[in-house]
Amino acid sequence: MITTGFGFNTTALEAVEGIDLSGRRAIVTGGASGIGVETVRALATAGAEVTIAARDIDAGQRVASSLMASTGNKNISVAHLDLASQPSVKAFARNWDGPLHLLINNAGVMATPLTRTPEGWELQFATNHFGHFTLTAGLFNSLRAEGARVVNVSSSAHLMGEVVFEDLHYQRREYDRWQAYGQSKTANILFGVEAGHRWASEGITMNALMPGSIATNLQRHLTQAELQERIRLSGAATKRRVKTPEQGAATTLVVATSPLLEGLSGKYFEDCNEALPNTGGVLSGVAPYAQDPEAAATLWQLSEQTLWSLKAA
Repeated sequence: MITTGFGFNTTALEAVEGIDLSGRRAIVTGGASGIGVETVRALATAGAEVTIAARDIDAGQRVASSLMASTGNKNISVAHLDLASQPSVKAFARNWDGPLHLLINNAGVMATPLTRTPEGWELQFATNHFGHFTLTAGLFNSLRAEGARVVNVSSSAHLMGEVVFEDLHYQRREYDRWQAYGQSKTANILFGVEAGHRWASEGITMNALMPGSIATNLQRHLTQAELQERIRLSGAATKRRVKTPEQGAATTLVVATSPLLEGLSGKYFEDCNEALPNTGGVLSGVAPYAQDPEAAATLWQLSEQTLWSLKAA
């Protein structure tokens, strides 16, 4: 188990203290809001060249201008990315030039009403998994140029749902927005498990994390009462305190920059340390099904088949 000396109260800036990212290039999806802003701030403070990948270019430009002023790092840029749109994701990857050392798959949607993309995909799985799968695969050559880390921001909500391969998009079962969110977050973890198997020889590593409970725009589709009711219905108990965005981004920075993770893939972190196996009845730890190699391989194959069939259509 990897323990770092950091914990719940650690901030993103504390996590990168003493880390020099000069000459390193990073992309942060969803870097214009929530913990994404603090992730960009910490990476820029450590000297990285950072690209904010955002749906709202104006919001991204405002964040970039603010962070350039506060960090003194002028190498912060903005590029359009809508993870729910495969053409947008492919255009972003196609337009990227040169090496990439850190890819922070941070953006996502949570507990949305049933919504389908133009392909007929359920929005949460389309955004949280397919979008980031296409993006990461599209950037593969840049990631392997000098070795890189890919960081997937998952959630303890993965404990609410396995990936249901037989009906990913709720064509035959009743839609449950939390189960749908849960399976997309499980997919974020499984992605790293299979990437570790497939990409180890390329020098690319991928790990996932739970940032913590943070009040951000991610919760815009539900009330606090709805969230607590979902926790009650899940049969899980939680005493987790709410983190600030600065604290919420800390685990991301640990996974992205800690020397302790060199060469490692397929792990899941919470509160800045590798998570223990979930023991049931609590919303912490990692579910066995989220690190199952067979499920990870199935997810990768299904993702490739789905996206290749789209390309051929």
